[in-house]
Amino acid sequence: MRNYSAVTEFFLVGISQYPELQLFLFALCLAMYVIILLGNSLLIIISILDSRLHTPMYFFLGNLSFLDICYTSSSIPPMLIIFRSERKSISFIGCALQMVFSLGLGSTECVLLAVMAYDRYVAICNPLRYSIIMNRVLYVHMAAWSWIIGCLNSLVQTILAMVLPFCGNNIIDHLTCEILALLKLICTDISTNILIMTVASIVLLMIPLLLIFISYVFILSSILRINSAEGRRKAFSTCSAHLTVVILFYGSALFMYMKPKSKDTKTSDEIIGLSYGVVTPMLNPIIYSLRNKEVKEAMKKVLSRYLHLLKP
Repeated sequence: MRNYSAVTEFFLVGISQYPELQLFLFALCLAMYVIILLGNSLLIIISILDSRLHTPMYFFLGNLSFLDICYTSSSIPPMLIIFRSERKSISFIGCALQMVFSLGLGSTECVLLAVMAYDRYVAICNPLRYSIIMNRVLYVHMAAWSWIIGCLNSLVQTILAMVLPFCGNNIIDHLTCEILALLKLICTDISTNILIMTVASIVLLMIPLLLIFISYVFILSSILRINSAEGRRKAFSTCSAHLTVVILFYGSALFMYMKPKSKDTKTSDEIIGLSYGVVTPMLNPIIYSLRNKEVKEAMKKVLSRYLHLLKP
């Protein structure tokens, strides 16, 4: 057995084969990060200030916006530093913390999107009992358990990965400390890690996606039974934004974690990872503001009030 020095830092060399893109990606990610902060913060503020938005749907939307801010704040600032730094490194502890936050918040979003689908199911399929079923105690507990489940999954997977020996391997072929890229550096048996990751992918990706699909089957059935075209349009408009976010989020997540290993390619992983970590959180507030009449009206109200205060 050879003796190896303990790994104290990792080098992130994602998209290193395209050095001419570093400055462009820096500017692009910085602009998208600013949009993420402003857009999601605005959604949280209006959901608090406008009493019409004090409903379970907007409570979950506020959680989603806060989650997106935290998720991107754990990955984009270090990524920006990497883009502009000659020494593209991150400490062992920093890498572990980044993985805890990104994996935990990503897992939480999977569960939260399924919870939001259930909320839309109750609102459209049982409108007369909506306020009784989706009472404050229930929807607060549902949101809390989404966070708890995501954090537990993240802690378990991160701890099991970081306690294994790396045998001096410290070059991560990715833009961030992503668990799939990190597992490739481990020089011992990782079958337990792969098993737990597969089970977690089924529980946190496939099962919520199945529940979302079932919810929308019932929702679509209820919408088609509405007699008036205006009623059908209004009912569908309350779900279209959530459905769009689900497609964006689960499309990239399933590609990253559930695709056959024979189709793994370095470039596609990095591009999809960037989309998963930056583009989707940026589009969430835009989608909800454009596809939701209540959000647009609340935004106009808050902005007009703010502009009025600025007037001398």
